[in-house]
Amino acid sequence: MKFFKRLLPLGLALSLLAGCAQTGGASSGLTPDEENIYVDQVTLEEIQIEDEAVALAGAPAALNDLVLPEASGKQTKQNGRAVIDYSNVKDGYVMVKFTGTTKTRLKVQVAGPTPKLVYTYDLQEGVWTTFPLSDGNGSYTVTVLENTQNTSYAQVLSTSFRVTLADEFAPFLRPNQYVDYSVAPNAVAKAAELAGSETDALKLVEIIYDYVVKNLTYDKHLAKTVKSGYLPVLDNVLAAQKGICFDYASLMTGMLRSLGVPCKLVVGYAGKQYHAWINVWSEETGWVDGAIYFDGSVWQRMDPTFASSGKSSESIMNYIGDGKNYTAKYLY
Repeated sequence: MKFFKRLLPLGLALSLLAGCAQTGGASSGLTPDEENIYVDQVTLEEIQIEDEAVALAGAPAALNDLVLPEASGKQTKQNGRAVIDYSNVKDGYVMVKFTGTTKTRLKVQVAGPTPKLVYTYDLQEGVWTTFPLSDGNGSYTVTVLENTQNTSYAQVLSTSFRVTLADEFAPFLRPNQYVDYSVAPNAVAKAAELAGSETDALKLVEIIYDYVVKNLTYDKHLAKTVKSGYLPVLDNVLAAQKGICFDYASLMTGMLRSLGVPCKLVVGYAGKQYHAWINVWSEETGWVDGAIYFDGSVWQRMDPTFASSGKSSESIMNYIGDGKNYTAKYLY
């Protein structure tokens, strides 16, 4: 087997710390037990790109409507300033809208069944935003927060609910804030064009990977100027043919999901270095960890011929290094 490599511009590892992408989340201390307790001030560590750079921050007719998020209004928690729609949690997502007005920063926190694991996202005023329920089955608490001063946030709205996913792939097929292909008809169309009649998941990974790394160049200027809150717009990335790590990973994930390939955008650590990888699923192998990964300087893809040599994710991880050194932190 061999790696398919695309060397990014020299010095990429250094530029990561200058802002390679959006920070995925941080633990705030909120617990599911605080569901209905008003919190005057919730102190959050201010998201700083240089502190924790993530190495990755109208639907086309070709998409199956069942795959796209919908705020159906069947189960909601709301007040005069925000609404949380958890009507479709079985499909692996929750939707939030800030209906009030504000001049300060808004955040959403999603706390799932894993203790002390809290995803923190930015929220824009006045639009529905989709957040994945990546932590599997169990109890979740979703909280909307508004900045008051410095790094302190006041709770605007919070609710808790239990999740039983329709299937394990639900959170990793649909669009969400980090992988929003629902408003990227050009990226979806390009993925379909590239795929042609191919249906094998690992072949599709190869096709999409090769296209992205051969057609995108690393955006050094954006890497130096990107600010916390940056989110890829997939069609813009496709048109510009350049981006930062987050853009590469989000575009690949979105294109693969639009083709029906379950795909996890994973953020975590390789040793002590923050980086990203993409896990994919196929009938032959199950979940393949590190199918596409970024080690701080190079995007790499596993040769799909590994499928014939073994089905163990551990052995696959050993192929790119000692699997024990890889620690997943967040899934999107």
